[in-house]
Amino acid sequence: MTPRSPARRDASTATGRLQPFAATALALVTIGIPLWLVVATAGKSRGEALIPDLTPPTHWHLLENLGEVWSEGEVPAAFFGSLLVVVPAVTGVLVFGSMASWILARRATRVNAVLYALAISGIILPPAVVTVVLLLRQLGLAGSAVGMIGVYMGIYMSTVIFFVTGFVRTIPVSLEEAAQIDGAGPVRVFFHVVLPLLRPVLATATILVCLYVWNDVFYAFFVVGGRLDTLPLNLFRVASAGLYLDNWHLIFAYVILMSLPLVVVFAVAQRKIISGITSGAVK
Repeated sequence: MTPRSPARRDASTATGRLQPFAATALALVTIGIPLWLVVATAGKSRGEALIPDLTPPTHWHLLENLGEVWSEGEVPAAFFGSLLVVVPAVTGVLVFGSMASWILARRATRVNAVLYALAISGIILPPAVVTVVLLLRQLGLAGSAVGMIGVYMGIYMSTVIFFVTGFVRTIPVSLEEAAQIDGAGPVRVFFHVVLPLLRPVLATATILVCLYVWNDVFYAFFVVGGRLDTLPLNLFRVASAGLYLDNWHLIFAYVILMSLPLVVVFAVAQRKIISGITSGAVK
């Protein structure tokens, strides 16, 4: 094997040192600029925000705009509507998706292989919105929170099964066998042995599913539009009303309020991911 010349070694070393700076610069450009646009526009007065740009406001009105949106934009009612749909949908899809993933990962049969392929096919196959709405009408669930929860669970079940099944296969079967020797049934083995070990991957799935469901306006518009108010639907409705018409400072202030719960979920779930990885490394 021919040793590399000193010039090549110096070039590779310099490239390795520049990679973190290049990644940081790319993150600042792709994330920092849009984030600054939102915050800067939300902090401007109505006259300054007529044409959103990256210039900072002459005088910051961020708190005033957030307070106006909160009081006059019907944010508390829309926030409650979003929680009414998001919390049961995310909880249900994580629990039932984890149970299905456990069975699919532990019972390696041809039937389960086919079922797994069908289960994750929802990732690439778009749901038929018209068919879903007609089915909900037949079941009497159209325009209800229960119907919207069922739609979200059906749409994102494939995502959870795809993530969790591969993670379950890395868990030693001996842990489950030890619990079974102690007299634990399948339900107890899952909830007391398997489910606690799934916290890292469930944290990742929680972030993704919450992001999709919390910001969804397309499916919510067809299923519960006009009957149940959520934050995206409320923003879509009031953006055309007198309060928000051409008032970009209020629209971006609404976006900030709508994004804060997701930031909290991401911070908590990220901590769970790190703690799960470190605890696994120690064990």
